[in-house]
Amino acid sequence: MTSSTMQDKPALGQEGESHLLPSPDSGDIGSEFHALIFDSGVYQLRHRAKITLTGSDRVRWLNGMVTNNVRDLAMGHGVYAFLLNPQGHILGDLYAYNRGESLLVDTDKAQLEKILAVFDKYIIMDDVEVANVNLATIGIAGPDSAAVLRAAGIDFPELRPLQFIDLEWRQMNLTLVHGDNASLESFELWLAAETVPSLVEALTKSGATHVGETALELLRIASGLPRYGQDIRERDLPQETEQPRGLNFSKGCYIGQEIVERIRSRGNVRRKFTGFLIEGELPSPGSKLQIEAKEVGELTSVASLPLATKVPVALGYIRREVAMPGQHVDAMNAQARVTNLPFEKVFKP
Repeated sequence: MTSSTMQDKPALGQEGESHLLPSPDSGDIGSEFHALIFDSGVYQLRHRAKITLTGSDRVRWLNGMVTNNVRDLAMGHGVYAFLLNPQGHILGDLYAYNRGESLLVDTDKAQLEKILAVFDKYIIMDDVEVANVNLATIGIAGPDSAAVLRAAGIDFPELRPLQFIDLEWRQMNLTLVHGDNASLESFELWLAAETVPSLVEALTKSGATHVGETALELLRIASGLPRYGQDIRERDLPQETEQPRGLNFSKGCYIGQEIVERIRSRGNVRRKFTGFLIEGELPSPGSKLQIEAKEVGELTSVASLPLATKVPVALGYIRREVAMPGQHVDAMNAQARVTNLPFEKVFKP
């Protein structure tokens, strides 16, 4: 029985927007970035969207759609995965969480329309219903983030990365998710939009610094996490992104699996995603990397990290044969030196 319904609900952020606190940059990006790295910073994730999958075929069906193992996902846990086309190229990335009676898919709002279209295309004779979910998302990151949550009255047990728990806080329901950024502790809280102001106030009173989108983007780059639409494009293959957390090689068939397995069995892809320390003028995203005037890669994200002194860095792709740490390449009017991710100067000063 085919049961594919995209309920006429607005995507995350389209309803209740007036309840959400603004996320302006304070003007002191350095202090906000410092809070994320060394203390705790709280922020709103307006760019995230959530989808629920229900129906008796939901687990089998989603397991056949994405690159990670949803079939054996324990209740209360999540995985990161890619959505591929039959040629193995990346159509999008997402997190899938097992909520027991449903699966929850979390993705970037910019990808939502495309992911919903792909889902609808492949629900054929499957008992699967697809619906948008109206939930706001608050994030908190930094070494003090767990202590701040508890100081605000959010009591929770130890959680593994992408493990979540449903809680009641001040007679309000929320879901607490442990983040999967290996560089530092982070959490997400999913809740009704009207609850956001009181929660953010409680977290800031308990010691967190409210941070804006610029500091959060600097943290992403410092952590070496690629973003779909910027660092990951439809022309890219999963193994090129250096995100093994998104792949499972024993789960069985899924769309694009033949290409992913062929790459695994025959050897690595020709390019890899990596980090670069910039010496000279900060290049722009899209800048080509060259050695002796021969193109060997490209930059996808650039930033000047506000540490004790500015640290210009970049993310991008480079051919594997020249991807050794310490390798120098030309990047417009600068030199780019290949380095491992995350950037050690940030997390191990």
